[in-house]
Amino acid sequence: MIFACHGITKAFGEHVIIDDGSFHIEEHEKAALVGPNGAGKTTILKLIVGELSLDSGNVVLTKGKTLGYLAQHQEMISGNSIYEEVKTAKADIIEMEQKIRAIELEMKELSGDALSARMEVYHRLTTAFDHADGYACESEITGVLKGLGFTADDFSKTVDTLSGGQKTRVSLGKLLLTKPDILLLDEPTNHLDLNSITWLETYLLNYPGAVLIVSHDRYFLNRVVTKVVEIEAGQLTTYMGNYSTFSEKKQKLREARLKEYLNQQQEIRHQEAVIEKLRSFNREKSIKRAESREKLLEKIKPVEKPAEINTEIHLKLNPSRISGNDVLSVEGLSKAFLPQTLFSDVSFEIKRGEHVAVIGDNGTGKTTLLKILNQVVPADSGTFRLGTNVQIGYYDQEHHVLHMDKTIFDEISDDYPSLTNTQIRNMLAAFLFTGDDVFKLIGDLSGGERGRVSLAKLMLSEANFLILDEPTNHLDITSKEILERALNDYTGTVLYVSHDRYFINQTASRILDLVNQTFVNYIGNYDYYLEKKDSLTAALTGKNSSGSNTSAGSPSADSSISGTSSASPALKETLSGSKLTWQEHKEAQARERKRLNALKKTEERITLLEERNSEIDEQMTLEEVYTNSVKCQELAGEKAGIEEELNELYKMWEELAD
Repeated sequence: MIFACHGITKAFGEHVIIDDGSFHIEEHEKAALVGPNGAGKTTILKLIVGELSLDSGNVVLTKGKTLGYLAQHQEMISGNSIYEEVKTAKADIIEMEQKIRAIELEMKELSGDALSARMEVYHRLTTAFDHADGYACESEITGVLKGLGFTADDFSKTVDTLSGGQKTRVSLGKLLLTKPDILLLDEPTNHLDLNSITWLETYLLNYPGAVLIVSHDRYFLNRVVTKVVEIEAGQLTTYMGNYSTFSEKKQKLREARLKEYLNQQQEIRHQEAVIEKLRSFNREKSIKRAESREKLLEKIKPVEKPAEINTEIHLKLNPSRISGNDVLSVEGLSKAFLPQTLFSDVSFEIKRGEHVAVIGDNGTGKTTLLKILNQVVPADSGTFRLGTNVQIGYYDQEHHVLHMDKTIFDEISDDYPSLTNTQIRNMLAAFLFTGDDVFKLIGDLSGGERGRVSLAKLMLSEANFLILDEPTNHLDITSKEILERALNDYTGTVLYVSHDRYFINQTASRILDLVNQTFVNYIGNYDYYLEKKDSLTAALTGKNSSGSNTSAGSPSADSSISGTSSASPALKETLSGSKLTWQEHKEAQARERKRLNALKKTEERITLLEERNSEIDEQMTLEEVYTNSVKCQELAGEKAGIEEELNELYKMWEELAD
């Protein structure tokens, strides 16, 4: 074990982030910390590195081990170039090299013992330098920068002028080069393109230290991690395996807990009914039996009902009308921002019902293409044509369609007055706006929050051609899954740009890869693209269009439907787990009828004896009876027999009722 959290607790006022949570990371282990937005993932990382103080518990790092932390947002003002800034991660090696060079110059002027002493220091330094891979330092820095998407031309850019995303990439490069024993990474893929994410996956898989990652990138987590730690409702739970394994195990665990909860509730209701029935007999012994059952009922430890999850929300996207079969035709389209040419003379078509993902490196022109199609920016040359009855719904990351002076709720209700409050709240909840959040002003929201409001509005637009630019940015995994189901059920046409490979895999029927200033067409999802990428890119002539696809075929997905059948309580155990033969089914039904008949007869007999008991009690109050010793003895004997039989009948009734 290299690192562990023991019983850690943290709250902000009444809001409990984590309550007595524990987990550990082994040496060389790659683990993920997952949970909904706002669950406390980043807070846990800050507790680990000491940026926040614990309310209780402790964090233990094995003695002598080092820890490195990548935060989501970076403040970087140093005046250094990108290359110089990243090079500071190797300051110890650079200093060592400078000493070696200085000694080399000194030794030219030395002789005798002084030379021998200096030679000894020189040998010690060169050995340490070699052990630290000092001779590969420059190439290692270059490799990391290029792996993270920086070109050689970028190396000289001053870090002070970079965007927040670029600064995060520089910080990630520095952190990787320091090679701590455990890496803590908070959303490391947020500002990386597909090639850079793939490079980072390979780097982390081969990383000699341990890694703890916070990420919503499910494809990335599936490739890298072998353990998942989930934070949910203040509780930490550890699952072995990658993200898909975690998701399956969590669902099974939730189903088991829900089943346990429902079974207990059913048992409680049953016991309460039995108690009520025993009390209704209104006899001392039946009341004592009822009280005994009540005491047992009080000792039952309640099973907590599993929390409701957002996946119960189902978004429906319904186009207001059906478009023609030819939705979009692009011919000879070109665009450049000199001196860079984004794409040149590209042509493709999109048909009704297609879900097309546009992928490619950062800066190749994917978002620009969408802006051209929405007439936000003009093309340099070429044309595009929309088909008959095509109505576009456009999601951009600049959110021009929002009103800064409105609340989130009013932004939706004003545009869609026919929606009920519940429908609006359900839609907003799917995009992480719950409770009083819906009354926040648009102008007070972060960029990511505005993006989620824009996406919610788009889902309600009834457009038949959705054009989406990075729709999953700033969504947690549950919201991504809701959006995926909505798009998969959508009968219209979708064209979107995304770096989320899992999302592409789930929703795309076709991929356009923007590479070398043109589009390569793949008929399939992301897995299919990976399978065919190398061969198609090599064969690219630069003139491909959807009319003559270089490759065709798409993966298929099987789905199974499971149903449940209802049965009487006595039959549930018999009917569950395996299918019964017709004869077994009939025998089970016969046993159930026999039980119900016996229960009915027992209740009738109890009622008859209770009535007779009451009659005897009344008779014993009559003068002609209590003065007649023979009659009294006769009635007393009958009453004793009734009491004995009732005692047996109560036992029998409880057994039959249970």
